[in-house]
Amino acid sequence: MTASDLMTPNPVTVMSQASLAEAWDLMRELDVRHLPVVDGDALVGMLSDRDIGSLEVARLLTEEGAGALQRRLTQPVVQVMSTDVLAAEPDTELSDLIALLVEHRVGAIPVIRADTRQIVGIVSYIDVLRAFQAELETE
Repeated sequence: MTASDLMTPNPVTVMSQASLAEAWDLMRELDVRHLPVVDGDALVGMLSDRDIGSLEVARLLTEEGAGALQRRLTQPVVQVMSTDVLAAEPDTELSDLIALLVEHRVGAIPVIRADTRQIVGIVSYIDVLRAFQAELETE
């Protein structure tokens, strides 16, 4: 089984200059925890719910007020996203995907075309668990 077998194809992405508020709204609307960040078609980063959680919304509101939070949420995604992004190719084997997820303690891995870094899919730990569940049910 490979990444192309497991991945969600053509995942929703966000541009690096989108605001944190736009990205956060998109994540809540789609009920996702990870958004690949792109410039054009090329993967340049990953935004996770952890990155947004690092904004410390409650602290900002109580200590600095709504204006500070509003200014923070207008910042571009590029200022908060992870830039050291692991990526897989469509033919990456399941065992290698699992090793990446576990070793690097990430919840999702974008699947890209190596030559262009164009994102073609995303594999989350949930996708891996679903594959194992299906395998167990066929035994």
